[in-house]
Amino acid sequence: MQEEINNDYLVDYLISNGALQSENLIKAFRKIDRKDFILIEEESVPYLDAPLQIGYGQTISQPQVVAFMLELLDLQDGNRVLDIGSGSAYTTALIASCIGRVGYVFGLERIPALIEFGKNNLRKYEIYNAFISKASFNLGIKHKKFDKILVSAAADSLPLELLEQLEDDGKLVIPIKNSIFLIEKRDGQFFEKEFEGFSFVPLVVENKEML
Repeated sequence: MQEEINNDYLVDYLISNGALQSENLIKAFRKIDRKDFILIEEESVPYLDAPLQIGYGQTISQPQVVAFMLELLDLQDGNRVLDIGSGSAYTTALIASCIGRVGYVFGLERIPALIEFGKNNLRKYEIYNAFISKASFNLGIKHKKFDKILVSAAADSLPLELLEQLEDDGKLVIPIKNSIFLIEKRDGQFFEKEFEGFSFVPLVVENKEML
């Protein structure tokens, strides 16, 4: 008898290969069904461990990569989170499910049609601690600080303005070129870890690639 390919199948796969480990993340991945955040709705396509097109040259990232980045972010109840490049709001929904009702997540997206797509996707789950808005010329949200920052597109170098938006004991997870970096702020100092071998669409601010 053929095994049913569904969201639980995907989650079980991510647990079996070690990509998903944290209880709160596992619970979030089971609750948030990937098929609700893509344009294609054909049998097992949403549950492939692969990036998928969501239009406008953008993709929803490979589930294994999403799990890896969110594990690095170490989401906790009450966290204030910034999600840059929210796209179809898949990562935004997962984050919102991990941080409790006191926590909140701001998603930033530069493409108006994807902003509406993401907002509509969040409504499917009655998520009230997540907000998506248009990304401005400035990266992130100036004069605001966050416990955790996730960037889902590749920068050419580490954006210093995001470091200024990170609270002490905060964490920033960002792709830079072909690596994922974990930046931790402790006692006003920054510490980084690099994980190589990844590929992302480029990070763009107001249609200008990062320098």
